[in-house]
Amino acid sequence: MAAIETDTTLATTAALAEIEALAPRLATIRAEIGRAIFGQDAVVAQTLITLLAGGHVLLVGVPGLGKTLLVETLGTVLGLAARRVQFTPDLMPADILGSEVLDEGADGRRSFRFLPGPVFCQLLMADEINRASPRTQSALLQAMQEGKVAIGGVEHPLPRPFHVLATQNPIEQEGTYPLPEAQLDRFLMEIDIGYPDLAAERAMLLATTSDRSLALRAVTDGEALRAAQRLVRRLPVGESVVTAILALVRGARPESAVEPRIGSLVAWGPGPRAAQALMLAVRARALLDGRIAPSLDDVVALAAPVLRHRMALTFAARAEGVTLEAVIGQLLERLG
Repeated sequence: MAAIETDTTLATTAALAEIEALAPRLATIRAEIGRAIFGQDAVVAQTLITLLAGGHVLLVGVPGLGKTLLVETLGTVLGLAARRVQFTPDLMPADILGSEVLDEGADGRRSFRFLPGPVFCQLLMADEINRASPRTQSALLQAMQEGKVAIGGVEHPLPRPFHVLATQNPIEQEGTYPLPEAQLDRFLMEIDIGYPDLAAERAMLLATTSDRSLALRAVTDGEALRAAQRLVRRLPVGESVVTAILALVRGARPESAVEPRIGSLVAWGPGPRAAQALMLAVRARALLDGRIAPSLDDVVALAAPVLRHRMALTFAARAEGVTLEAVIGQLLERLG
């Protein structure tokens, strides 16, 4: 028993030393991103949390709010090999994953050769993902979940780390398709991007209409990001946080909702992957803030972006004007 306690203490001490060493680099990353992105501190923080947790991000907002610029900035600052795909109604799965072509050698023999698509990168920007057909959207499922794609019966591994940062226009806009529920569940967070405040919009206006070009620098690289992701999984989590995550996720399901009113509002709730995502997210938030372990405040702060795209309201709830944020807020109130 003493040996186990000693090992745990040593592991915690080592993790704390790594957190202290990583803190200045994380602060530099946020500062460098802030040179290009104005007035979106919460959005930047949640996106970095998702990447530290090893997940994928869905950025939702009307056009012109800097979603594309954020993704491009992250690729540069994090030193990742980034590719961009503009999703359109005529985009085909092969345009993303790649395809096989028939080659003929000098001896007349023919063979198939695989041409990798833009998904073979470390940071894939899926711009306006909900403008493509559901068939094309679903082409990313295996890549997002398993880090590989299968073409012609042959599996091709993707580079590590691999992250999809997708942008999405509000579904009410014309020419958009709802994402399949299975794909939505693969995004660790859905981050809503709102309009900047007056001061931020003023700074943005002056910075982006001058004749000075902004040159961002790479602060880290893919290997360092992977090391940080491994550190996230080693951070200890208190029993109270684990209990809160389980209560929150299970309480959002109609079958196991403790509050009957919530059970009647929700058509389907988050699955086990939501609990896993929230556990990793709160750990990553603690790391980003330089803390050794997450707290209940982290659960409260990240509950909405982790859960809202994994739930759906009943028709009656939507008719009453109920929102998912309101339902999640009621669940958080029960945590005390």
